[in-house]
Amino acid sequence: MPVDRTLSLSVNPDVVNIAGWLPAIIFPAATLIQVIAILRSKRIEGVSPLTWTLFGIANIAVYIYTEKYLAPQTIIGFLGTAILDFIIAAMAIRGRACRKS
Repeated sequence: MPVDRTLSLSVNPDVVNIAGWLPAIIFPAATLIQVIAILRSKRIEGVSPLTWTLFGIANIAVYIYTEKYLAPQTIIGFLGTAILDFIIAAMAIRGRACRKS
């Protein structure tokens, strides 16, 4: 007889709902803080375009992986954050190009 090795957890639906909204708020807020810091300081030193591009790609990948394409939590938390990630990467690239010229 085969043994079922899957882990089954029963979590309160309210906890699951809150857990879904936390990254939807925290990820874009944290990323927006970086955008604002760059805009205020007008400096890009220490901002890695490659890192922020990879963050953007990872956020898109997690959005796809969750398979909750229409859930506002995933749209805001992953796609919204990915857009901000790419904005930061573009700001860093542009800032470096302006510095070289």
